[in-house]
Amino acid sequence: MRDKASIGDGIDAAWRSVPHPVVVADAAGTIRALSAAAQSVLPEATPGAPLADVADWLAHAHEQFVRTAQPGDAAGTLDGTPVEAQPTALPSGQVAWWLMVGDTERFLQHAHDALERERERATFLDDASAVLMASLNYDRCMEATVQMVARHLADAAVVVAPDTGREVHLVCSGSEGTTEQHSIAADPADVPGLSEALRGFPPVPSRWIDPALVPGWLIPRHFAGPVGSVLITPLPGHGVPAGALVLLRHTSHGAFTEGEELFARLFAARAGAALSAARLYAEQAAITRTLMRDLMPPQLERLDDFELAGGYRASADHELVGGDFYDVHPAATPDGETLVVLGDVCGKGLEAAVLTGKIRNTLQALAPLADQHESVLRLLNSALLSPDNSRFATVVLASISRRDGQVALRLTCAGHPAPLIVRTDGTVEEADTRGMLVGALPQFRARSFETTLAPGETCLLYTDGLTEARGGPLGAEVFGDERLEAAMAQCAGLPAEAVVERMMMLASEWVTDREHDDMAVVAITAPRRTHLSAVDGHTAGRYIA
Repeated sequence: MRDKASIGDGIDAAWRSVPHPVVVADAAGTIRALSAAAQSVLPEATPGAPLADVADWLAHAHEQFVRTAQPGDAAGTLDGTPVEAQPTALPSGQVAWWLMVGDTERFLQHAHDALERERERATFLDDASAVLMASLNYDRCMEATVQMVARHLADAAVVVAPDTGREVHLVCSGSEGTTEQHSIAADPADVPGLSEALRGFPPVPSRWIDPALVPGWLIPRHFAGPVGSVLITPLPGHGVPAGALVLLRHTSHGAFTEGEELFARLFAARAGAALSAARLYAEQAAITRTLMRDLMPPQLERLDDFELAGGYRASADHELVGGDFYDVHPAATPDGETLVVLGDVCGKGLEAAVLTGKIRNTLQALAPLADQHESVLRLLNSALLSPDNSRFATVVLASISRRDGQVALRLTCAGHPAPLIVRTDGTVEEADTRGMLVGALPQFRARSFETTLAPGETCLLYTDGLTEARGGPLGAEVFGDERLEAAMAQCAGLPAEAVVERMMMLASEWVTDREHDDMAVVAITAPRRTHLSAVDGHTAGRYIA
């Protein structure tokens, strides 16, 4: 019984809290509950009183609705004021009568206008979310925020970036939908509510802010005349504030209404989420660029008496680095050896790039041992060993020096495809070097190969992503060693850069837009020395390497 009484009291309290005039009556026409708004319209109405004692026309309409489910003419007057009533049948068998007091047409128009206004606001918030989340550019998000606010919520708007302790960065709305950005040495604490908003505190009601206290640096240049009202609300981000939003109006007829403040906060929540995401993306992109700077393949050029050129294509077009890499460590002395490294690590994407960075850094430290390939690879093998032997790679080393007018090469492969050498007559040779994978087993063995390059001859280092690329007319055939050797035979006498360009072009044409592994090539060329006569045909000419 106590539970039923508690439930009844809760229902009565719920009806009393309804902001619209409503009277609930049972089938016999006895009032069972009414809202506080209805109590003010019908002072004599109390729970337990008959409807007939309150309003005859309402009692008659109720009786007809209970009998026929049709309210009939549910209209009358209260103290000379026209009143209409609309019934709602409740599951308990009772009827809730909703009262419309005064000019019904004006009441309905007001309700229609309010509904239309809320629809427009909902549409604007949806559009704002789409616009703000369409770009991860932080500056564009701030500009879009002030532009939308100036068009729909206020006469001018300012986004204040999170406090850095040095300068205040502002993005202000400009004339004709433009924006202005600038930084100024100012203290946000000089503006009531601004420093609190930047720290993520709840917004201060606009009626508490004196527009006369808004400093000039916070007012956009196009905002002519005095500030009539100002609203400052935080831009909530993901765990940390994304700044503050300042809305300015010319009118001085009161501050922003509670409904406008709520609407501004709803917009600020969306803008803050977008700005926070854009800021996080910008920070992560900056970190990625810093890390990628050391992982990107270096630019190769002519060194001393030989040419170097490299080409790289990741397995996915959107990736900048992957599992293939190359590097160059120039000779420390004029008679020393330049070390060229090309490798292929297990895996793809970021994890492969991390292992690539470790190998490149290790080889850079071992560069002084460039004349001892097996020692370098043995130390690299030890550095890569892991308990599960999952961090392994294939590598080829090429040491380059000048000997008797030719380019001397020493080549050592560690589980890697042997380099190809194209001679001046178009003959293609495979370097006779073999070795074990690095990082796979505790023991390591390798065999080096030495040769020389005459002017016009090239040695090509490449990864198996080139020869194993699938494509061709049917899309499933591998490029293969034979096609690579045939292509190299046509590169006799070409500069290193031209050799690399041709190899990468053939690979791209072969795979088109199909899936493929990472590809990397490095060309080492002994350049031709060409004798040119003078322009007039008589005076001495000169050699150009």
